[in-house]
Amino acid sequence: MAADLEEKTDRYGEMLADALDAAEPAAPPGTPLGEAAAETYEMADSYLDDGRHFRAADDPVNALASFSYGYGWLDAGVRFGLFEIPEETELFTTDAGE
Repeated sequence: MAADLEEKTDRYGEMLADALDAAEPAAPPGTPLGEAAAETYEMADSYLDDGRHFRAADDPVNALASFSYGYGWLDAGVRFGLFEIPEETELFTTDAGE
């Protein structure tokens, strides 16, 4: 079971990092939606940093929770239209064409 947790933690950390790389703000900076996108991105990125910290401290449970929360923030931002994502990505629950 520990091996499953380790693998899942590593996979979610990589998935969040890839998702952060793929997401581009959909609204201009300085607008309310642009500010919401920036804040949402910052939260997801902060959770990635937290998860990496926990992972380095050999705490995969809190690392996985951090990666999952970060991914949730970013995925919600995509669903709300705060970010544009590549059409070919499978990183999010919705595709860019919706």
